[in-house]
Amino acid sequence: MEMVKLIIDGKAVEAPKGATIVAAAKSLGITIPTLCHLQMGGVGYKNDCASCRVCVVEVEGRRNLAPACATPVYDGMVVTTNSMKVMQKRKTVLELLLSDHPKDCLACSKNGECELQDLAMQFGVREIRFAGKESTYRQDVSPSIIRDIDKCIMCRRCETMCNVIQTCGVLSGVNRGFEAVVAPAFEQDLEDTACTYCGQCVAVCPVGALHEADHTWRLVKDLANPAKKVVVQVAPAVRVALGEEFGFEPGTNVEGKMIAALRKLGFDMVFDTNWSADLTIMEEASELIDRVTKKLAGDEDVKLPILTSCCPAWVKFFEHNYPDMLDVPSTAKSPQQMFGAIAKNVWAKEEGIDKKDLIVVSIMPCLAKKYEASREEFADKDGNPDVDYSISTRELAKLIKQANINFNGLDEEEVDNPLGSYTGAGVIFGRTGGVIEAATRTAYEWITGDTLESVDFTVLRGMESVRVAEVSIPGLDEKLGSKFRIGIAHGLGSARELLDKIRSGEETVHAIEIMACKGGCVGGGGQPYHHGDFGVIVKRAAGLTSIDEGKELRKSHENPYIKELYEKHLGKPMSHKAHDILHTEYFPKHKM
Repeated sequence: MEMVKLIIDGKAVEAPKGATIVAAAKSLGITIPTLCHLQMGGVGYKNDCASCRVCVVEVEGRRNLAPACATPVYDGMVVTTNSMKVMQKRKTVLELLLSDHPKDCLACSKNGECELQDLAMQFGVREIRFAGKESTYRQDVSPSIIRDIDKCIMCRRCETMCNVIQTCGVLSGVNRGFEAVVAPAFEQDLEDTACTYCGQCVAVCPVGALHEADHTWRLVKDLANPAKKVVVQVAPAVRVALGEEFGFEPGTNVEGKMIAALRKLGFDMVFDTNWSADLTIMEEASELIDRVTKKLAGDEDVKLPILTSCCPAWVKFFEHNYPDMLDVPSTAKSPQQMFGAIAKNVWAKEEGIDKKDLIVVSIMPCLAKKYEASREEFADKDGNPDVDYSISTRELAKLIKQANINFNGLDEEEVDNPLGSYTGAGVIFGRTGGVIEAATRTAYEWITGDTLESVDFTVLRGMESVRVAEVSIPGLDEKLGSKFRIGIAHGLGSARELLDKIRSGEETVHAIEIMACKGGCVGGGGQPYHHGDFGVIVKRAAGLTSIDEGKELRKSHENPYIKELYEKHLGKPMSHKAHDILHTEYFPKHKM
């Protein structure tokens, strides 16, 4: 890599040719304030639209100030990031942004975490010198995401995330001048677009223009109602990210404290989505073996590869973009929906609870889970949903703080059973490669009939956006004529890249795992804000792997409570009863 030498604030530094001033300054420990700049470290995406101009700097020999996020360095460049001219211009830009921005900071969803608010404090903005007409737009409310566009500062981060990284193509700059706004085409509602509700636009929005549909006060109302039995399930990725809201390092497992906090909030039972992740593997691994067996027997109607279907944002993306391939994904419901189906149709009966009086709440790292819970096919004929609603990791942290619970001082507690105990395979669902690794552990033993001594399929791990791995399964390799080939992608743009190759015949695999968010669920749109620091996501993923390694049972089919469920209620995986409760179908959706 060719390097160039430059001087920033009097300090000499070397940087790769073509790097931006922001990146070069960062290597010196110099932070240049930005609002529009977006770089998902470790995955190679960045936004150089330079729309906010908060990052302007002086470059020797240049008449005007330069946007540091979009100006490449060159040999001999001399940069000043902190002159009085620069400071004055940055403050003016901030004041202009604030002049067309609502002043309801106390009631804003991003209060305390707003980057515009932070910069206003940093630059000592105490009055708005510029006054005039303010932009007003209607609010767009969807099952997962609320667009409060009065607060949009046109930084275009969400546009970069939606179009470049996720390739959904839903958000873009529309209109001109004072009417300019980031919105779907023709300013449609998100519900009427190909939005997947992955929530990554929310994760990168520096202000409160995009935020999740908040269900915390609905939950408070249910918890306060003595006529309702309220139970909760918690996704794997939550336990390694929730602690960040209370000062813990990313990746720290706060499961015990989290369970204690949920009990203090008033939940009647605290269960675990990891349990239903084990249940998902029972169905998904069985479906995988069934499809492969039939395909090898010459059944041309059987479709391979089989795709994992645990991620609702990925499922919606697939329904919009690959309607010709809807017979490829596994029909197994996601762990969230399997849990709700069992809780309301099996556990409630055993406990003598009328399902109409049972409220099933999920704590998820994902905003698309709110949408998934609202899908019509996941409700009974009376409209009673399997999962009543979902709240994000951020919402849970906020509720714990509102309830004045000393999270750090809580003693650790254990989850309730029978819908709580889980294996190591269940917990790795929260990171990229984890679902297919868990399925492979079970499928290997069921196909070979042998005990798998080493369950660590490290070939399936990693943070490459798209990867194809081969796993040797004795007895199957010979029939396939090759090793079992598995494709893995995280991020919807990466998923599109892999699927297009498979659709065209350029790539051949037998199974695929896809997660909508970078790093998997650990990088979900409902997690504590990581501000583009991919290292945070990597630490969360490592936290889940560590939990898996510490479990005595690490294969889903060894979970005693899962075995009991099949013995007492479902018979066997893929049985008629199991299919009725635990499987679903997919629907082609229009694409604008």
